[in-house]
Amino acid sequence: MPKKFDQDAKDRVVRLVEDRILAEGLSLQQACQVVAPKLGVSWHTARQWTQAARREGRVVERLPEDLEAENARLRREVQELRDTNELLKAASAFFASELDPQHRK
Repeated sequence: MPKKFDQDAKDRVVRLVEDRILAEGLSLQQACQVVAPKLGVSWHTARQWTQAARREGRVVERLPEDLEAENARLRREVQELRDTNELLKAASAFFASELDPQHRK
């Protein structure tokens, strides 16, 4: 039996899809394929909701080009920093376990 989603949930999916399109320059299909699984809907459903929102004029106006570019750059930078942080956490855990006196043979 299909799930029922309220309008707020649908609007959230549409907003996240549109944000991903703006931030990374993805196509509608690619953005839906990235966002939808994280929110528990199929990408086809996310695409239909986004297309319906666009037809009904419920999509937020796009930012000027310079702000779009700046937001995209900042989002990429944040993702790179998060990836680096995860790598550093893993490395510090590895080296901490190597230096643990109880761990030595």
